[in-house]
Amino acid sequence: MNKLKSYFLFSREHRSGIFLLFAIIILVQLGYFFLKDNFVSTNNASEDKAWLLVQNEIDSLKYLQSTKKDTIYPFNPNYITDYKGYKLGMSIQEIDRLHAYRKKGKFVNSAEEFQQVTKVSNVFLAKVSPYFKFPDWVKNKTNVTSEKFHKFLPKEKEKIVQKDINSATREDLIAVYGIGEKLADKILQEKEKLGCFVSMEQFQFIWGISPEALADLEKQFVVKTQNGIKKIAINDLSQKELAKFPFFNYALAKEIVIYRTMNNGIKNIDDLTKIKGMPNEKIKIIALYLDF
Repeated sequence: MNKLKSYFLFSREHRSGIFLLFAIIILVQLGYFFLKDNFVSTNNASEDKAWLLVQNEIDSLKYLQSTKKDTIYPFNPNYITDYKGYKLGMSIQEIDRLHAYRKKGKFVNSAEEFQQVTKVSNVFLAKVSPYFKFPDWVKNKTNVTSEKFHKFLPKEKEKIVQKDINSATREDLIAVYGIGEKLADKILQEKEKLGCFVSMEQFQFIWGISPEALADLEKQFVVKTQNGIKKIAINDLSQKELAKFPFFNYALAKEIVIYRTMNNGIKNIDDLTKIKGMPNEKIKIIALYLDF
């Protein structure tokens, strides 16, 4: 008991230290109690201010989005894609009607015709038709500026007298739909190499002639004469000379020489088909330029 009591006996210095410690603890507790609200409120105010700035920015973006209007630029309605039609507000059925009409090779040339084909509403038409942009010749069909286009349009009930393609001039060729000055010169150069054309089919092998131009050529021209044709002796010419023929190249000329050497010459078109690298799609035309 005496031993236990000795633990609670303090000197004057010890008691002073203990009281000082209690005083510090009490002051710290009081300070925390009174300053806590002020500290928390300061932090909350900073966070609220930051969130307020973010919210203001979000509200601003929402406002811009709600007031944003899609800009429509002038366009040709004949070339409306699925995405373009969707952005304009057309239904799938309306877009499909336009595409089906265009697949027939037809064009709409006015806002009224566009509505007849697509069956869009009057409200939609009034909204987008001010942005329709058609070619000048559509808007000014009677204008002099459209004459250049209309000269290429087929004339009804006009009988076409076919000319001899081997007598065609540069001007005759330029008058064909889809053939310009450069292509006309190219055709005349090809004729010069061969002496003359032997078939209208060989124009499909001249690079740059479109199917439309080819069709118009066949309407206006035909092979009537073959004067000046430059035939080549396929069994007599050297490899170098054969390579100069427009339908051959150096590699094919080599195969020709090998074949005729091993088979005692080339006798007919059937022999040509057996030569490696021979362009069989052109072989009937090629044969007309050969002397066997």
